[in-house]
Amino acid sequence: MFEHVDGYCERLGPGLWAEPLNAVTNAAFLIAALVMWQRTRAGRDPLEATLIAILAVIGAGSGLFHTFAQGWAALADVIPIALFILAYVYAANRRFFGLRPPLAALLTLGYFPYAAATMPLFRLIPGIGGSAGYAPVPLLILIYAALLARRLPEVARGLALGAGLLIVSLTARTLDGPLCAALPVGTHFLWHILNGLMLGWMIEVLRRHRQPAEALH
Repeated sequence: MFEHVDGYCERLGPGLWAEPLNAVTNAAFLIAALVMWQRTRAGRDPLEATLIAILAVIGAGSGLFHTFAQGWAALADVIPIALFILAYVYAANRRFFGLRPPLAALLTLGYFPYAAATMPLFRLIPGIGGSAGYAPVPLLILIYAALLARRLPEVARGLALGAGLLIVSLTARTLDGPLCAALPVGTHFLWHILNGLMLGWMIEVLRRHRQPAEALH
């Protein structure tokens, strides 16, 4: 849990500030959380509040990882991201499809077999590396967008835009190692900036499609 992790181009050795750009750009998550807290203040519901809180925790957890760079900090980095994915799938099931909580939760748990089935396929892509663990997410967002295209076209377009942002973000994450020789600071910091924008936008898509409270019970 306390072993040193050196997985990014910018980091050249141990130390709290060995990844200054990767560390500082985690502010993107905190800024996105603050912006969305303000944008949802009129009519904010538990779904939105939970996602915004997790978004802020993502920034804090990733900040810890890119400063301490140890095993325990890696968990602080990835666990909030996993929680955000599950919370958003649940929120989408509830708000976009109008499912009742038990069914929405059951379908949310379906993310685990879905990821287990698709991750090995993404690992076959040359050079994708550790980004294969995140690759099922934009695909799932595009699946939701396709399912909603006729019934909720604005939501579908919003989701598709979010998936596009995530694909660009994942590309930046994937190129961090291959471009290291040419770009010593790496490209992982772009993953933070673009992801902060993308996650904030995904909450905005939810905010724009609020349903009357009685429709969600």
